[in-house]
Amino acid sequence: MATNRIKNIVSKLLSDNYYILKKLTFDYLMTNGKWVTQVREVYDRGDGAGILLYNKEKQTIILTKQFRMPTYVNDNDDGFLVEICAGMLDKDNPKACIIRETEEEVGYRIKEIQKVYEAYSSPGVMTEKMHFFIGEYTDAMKVNDGGGLDSEHEDIDVLEMSFSEAVNMLNTGEIVDTRTIVLLQYAMIHKLLE
Repeated sequence: MATNRIKNIVSKLLSDNYYILKKLTFDYLMTNGKWVTQVREVYDRGDGAGILLYNKEKQTIILTKQFRMPTYVNDNDDGFLVEICAGMLDKDNPKACIIRETEEEVGYRIKEIQKVYEAYSSPGVMTEKMHFFIGEYTDAMKVNDGGGLDSEHEDIDVLEMSFSEAVNMLNTGEIVDTRTIVLLQYAMIHKLLE
């Protein structure tokens, strides 16, 4: 952190209902040498991990579909999004998190995965850093139907589709989740399914 350009940070808790929302007031040294006071709301929901599961032999990938209330109130008519399998880090590391989430959400027990990126999700307001993975799956890895945890009230549809269908959904605007777009484009650029 560029601490020499930031001083007098005052933090006020606005909400800790589910995640943490704070109002931060601080002095910031502008490039022109002038100090200004700025105010920002910062939402801390922890970090996350997501994975694009792919099968070269079948030329398929696995995505999920679930209801997302914030999209529903912002122009998504039914509130459902097609997404990569993803979850929030609990007390584990990103790799352990995504292996756990893959089994819970889509029903595959995977072991070999590769981290390809980490990036901030929405740095203007959120602290969340997303860890992006890819991993090959086979039918033999399927251990349950997935769908998420009842205890977390998850209601997840598992979608196995051809990679070309997913790319078409991306190009027609049917896939609008940034995390999913990032990993589909990674697969295209790196020719994962060729």
